[in-house]
Amino acid sequence: MSALADSEAQLSLNCSCAGAASALIEARLRRLVALQAEVLADRDPEPLHQMRVHFRRLRSTLEQFAPALLLPDAAEPRRIARIGRRLGLTRDLDVLRQRLDQQLLPLLPERELQSLKPLFKQLRRERRLAFEELSDCLRGRRYLRLLAQLQGWLKQPRFTPLAAEPLLAWRPELLQACVQGLTSLPGWWAPSPYDAMALADLHQLRRRIKRARYGLNNLESLDPERIAPWLALLRRMQDLLGDLNDLQLIDAALQRQLDVSPDQLLPALCSVIAEQRSQVWQQWLEQAASLRTPEGRARLHTLALAPA
Repeated sequence: MSALADSEAQLSLNCSCAGAASALIEARLRRLVALQAEVLADRDPEPLHQMRVHFRRLRSTLEQFAPALLLPDAAEPRRIARIGRRLGLTRDLDVLRQRLDQQLLPLLPERELQSLKPLFKQLRRERRLAFEELSDCLRGRRYLRLLAQLQGWLKQPRFTPLAAEPLLAWRPELLQACVQGLTSLPGWWAPSPYDAMALADLHQLRRRIKRARYGLNNLESLDPERIAPWLALLRRMQDLLGDLNDLQLIDAALQRQLDVSPDQLLPALCSVIAEQRSQVWQQWLEQAASLRTPEGRARLHTLALAPA
């Protein structure tokens, strides 16, 4: 194992770009391999959640250090994204059921719980089918080839000339790449959590916030005092947008599965969903305000500057 790679792949100030990239890739890959058996056993949703997170972090690391890396064909971003979507569908259904079970169903009268039985049956069916596809993916040639090629690359890594440069010398560029384009996405100005176009913009923004957070997390140990507060803010933003997305998915599932209007059949559930969505939206607006001003955007982009 690389001297730089531990469970969190903490980077040294005096390592090279090659050393940093290798350490981060090794840490993510090791966790993916370790989680596979638990995910396929499907006894607990947490291993799948962890696999999805580490897969995203692997993809983010490969993109972040791409100018320094000469990677095998299987690690091409488009192919990695395809595998990530298989992980995502099953996990999204797990999150949907958890939110229903833990946050919504305890607030409902018995009559509405009975009316929801067809929805639960459909969600179980969709989850079973999604997991079958996920299982085929994790046992399939494309995924196993990705793991094998990256493990082979770690034994005999190939780099561009940039990789020999000190990581510290390229910190500004690496940090700038994390946040570039983040503050100009239309989701920051979405007018409501109900409009279809606004929801698509918010979903795109959530994905971009995740990429920024994973990239900054890779570099946190180089400048923790300045990076850690931004990681905390981006995590709060990501969680709020995730809550909005979950509530929208539940609403869409109700519209899709019920023969009558959800407001007529499930008034208590619809009222709870509307109340929670309103609360989350207000919290999102409060958090997002810090990056909708010129001053807030300027503070974010000063991350790419060398500390005073």
